[in-house]
Amino acid sequence: MARPTIADIASRAGVSKGAVSFALNGRPGVSDATRERILKIAEQMSWRPHSAARALGASRVDSVGMVIARPARTLGVEPFFAHLLSGVQSGLSAESISLQLLIVEDTAAEIEVYRRWASEHRVDGVILVDLTVKDPRIDELKALELPAVVIGGRGGKGALASVWADDRDAMLAIVEYLAALGHRRIAHVAGTPNFQHTQRRIKAVRDAAPRLGLLDAPSLTTDFSDAEGAAITRKLLSQPDRPTAIVYDSDVMAVAGLGVAMEMGVAVPAELSIVAFDDSTLTQLMHPALTALSRDTFDFGRQAAEVLLDTIADPTQVINRRTPDPVLTVRESTAPPS
Repeated sequence: MARPTIADIASRAGVSKGAVSFALNGRPGVSDATRERILKIAEQMSWRPHSAARALGASRVDSVGMVIARPARTLGVEPFFAHLLSGVQSGLSAESISLQLLIVEDTAAEIEVYRRWASEHRVDGVILVDLTVKDPRIDELKALELPAVVIGGRGGKGALASVWADDRDAMLAIVEYLAALGHRRIAHVAGTPNFQHTQRRIKAVRDAAPRLGLLDAPSLTTDFSDAEGAAITRKLLSQPDRPTAIVYDSDVMAVAGLGVAMEMGVAVPAELSIVAFDDSTLTQLMHPALTALSRDTFDFGRQAAEVLLDTIADPTQVINRRTPDPVLTVRESTAPPS
C-alpha cells in the first residue's frame, strides 16, 4: 500500500495542502481546531514525514534557487525568460518565499551550485530549466534529496516534478499550417542541440515532412542567439533552392531572421514566410508582425513555483503538470508561397 501523502490528508480533511503542511510542521497559518483535526486524520492514516521533509521542516529558509546555464548576454535579450522569471517570483512572493538566481557557464558549474546550496542549506528547493538529453542534474538532485521541479519537460521519466507543454504538438501545428498554405520547402532554425525540447521539435519536423509532402525540411541548430539565428538565415537564403518558409525556435532569432531577409531583398511574406516558436512584444512590433506560438509564459512560471512549493511540503509526491499547448497566432509574416 502506498504511503499516504499530504495531498491525501488534505483531501480527507477538506483543506488545502498548504494548510496541512502548516499543521504538520507546527507553523502558524491555521486555527487550533483545524490543526487538531488535521493531526488526528494524519494519525488515522499512519502518515509519517519523509526524511528530507523532516530535515527541511526543522530549518526552512523560505528561499528557492534557480540556476541557468546559458550565456548571460543571450539571456539579456530573451523576453521568454523575463516573463518566466516574473511568473516564478509572483508565485513565490504570494507565500513570502524569495528566489535566488544564478547564471553560470555550463551544467558542471550548475551542479556545483546545487551541491553547495544543499550542503549549506541555502535553499529549500530548486527550479530546473533546459532539460538535456541524459541530463546529469536529475540523479544529482535525487542524491542530494533537494526538492526540485523541471520547467518544460518531464523530469527524467517522472523522477522529478515537472510543469510542461507539448513541444511536439506545438511544432506540428506550425508545420501543418505552413504546408496548408502550400509551402513545400520549410527550414527550421532550432535551438541548442542537446536540449530535450530542441530534439522534440526537430523530430516533429522530420516526422511530419513525408506525411505533408515536403520537398525539404532541414533543422539547423544554434545557441539561441540573434547572431547565430542571423547567420543560419543568411546561409539558407543564399541557397539555389532556398526555403519559402522558416520556423525559428525563439522570437529573438525570428526577428534577426527578418532583418537578414530585408538585408538580402527577400520580401516577407511574398517570398518568405517567417514563424516564431515564442511570442512576445518583439514579434508583435515588427513590420510585418510575426506569426508566432502564443502562451501565457508568466502563468507557466507561476505554476512552476506552485508545484515546487507543493513538492517542498511533501517530497514523496511527484507532480507532472501539463499546461495548455501554445496556440498559433497568425499575423502578417506568413502567406502562400509566390
